[in-house]
Amino acid sequence: MNLENTQVQMRKGILEYCILHIISRGEVYASDMLDELTAARMIVVEGTLYPLLTRIKNAGLVEYKWVESKSGPPRKYYKLTGIGSQFLKGLSDTWEELVQSTEQITQKSKTIV
Repeated sequence: MNLENTQVQMRKGILEYCILHIISRGEVYASDMLDELTAARMIVVEGTLYPLLTRIKNAGLVEYKWVESKSGPPRKYYKLTGIGSQFLKGLSDTWEELVQSTEQITQKSKTIV
């Protein structure tokens, strides 16, 4: 078993949650999301981010608008929809439960058998 592969899978498992959280703060450009995710060591590349953004857009969780840029082509800015906000609330509740459950298991002292 490869530790690095398992770590990558753990990050992938929470990537959508993290992306929705970033978008929930207000309209955001994909490149800025990528920068934040990279800085947080989520190790995301454009080839991972853009398909995920398309998937959550098609699910009605986010929408986007085009904004003209002074330094190049128009930029696509994402924001949460009402459904996306509800979905993120459900994910946040699940995240809190998972953190509590994980801590309950990992923080138990070893017992001598």
